[in-house]
Amino acid sequence: MFIGHYGVGLAAKKPAPAISLGTLILAAQWLDLIWPILLLLNIEHVTIHPGDTSTTPLDFDYYPFSHSLLFVLAWSIVLGVVYYLIKKNKKNALIVGILVLSHWVLDLIVHRPDLPIMPNGPDVGFGLWNSVIATIIVEGAIFIAGSIIYLKQTKARDNIGKISLWSLLIFLAVVYILNLFGPTPTDTTAIKFAGLSTWIFVLWGYWIDKHRIVV
Repeated sequence: MFIGHYGVGLAAKKPAPAISLGTLILAAQWLDLIWPILLLLNIEHVTIHPGDTSTTPLDFDYYPFSHSLLFVLAWSIVLGVVYYLIKKNKKNALIVGILVLSHWVLDLIVHRPDLPIMPNGPDVGFGLWNSVIATIIVEGAIFIAGSIIYLKQTKARDNIGKISLWSLLIFLAVVYILNLFGPTPTDTTAIKFAGLSTWIFVLWGYWIDKHRIVV
């Protein structure tokens, strides 16, 4: 799951109009934002194994601290509490926590059984990634729906508000297509730094929200 997580973040603008898009993306993508850091620190591990599924060549060998349900629940509480301590808004803090948890739920749909419930298993996954077409349909639908919701909830206050949003949506779609149909990575170092680069989408979200207003 990639653009689907961003779709959920975009859609969350409706129940939480006061939360910046940057924060919504941060929460919805938190697991994948910390994952490359843990890879670089050699705490978690991934290998390249083409053919495991039709959609991704990655074999997620060990990622309990970023993706086990137990730790995801802990991350949900931590981010929700941090948001509450900063903003003093219980409802929005709850939404932030739910967004963190939503990442694991969406991953459960697409992953083969490699998603741990506890750090040492058991592992679960419904395996949507075994079908490229089904993956594109489901993930694309979530992304498009989220984009429409965000567009209906906000309007640009200036030209930057238009350009910044549409450039993000188009860029995410292009990256998604390249990930699906581009060449297989030759080593995990590229994966680690590519994952680390997704932090830019959080900053991009904050930039967008500064130039858009809730309607």
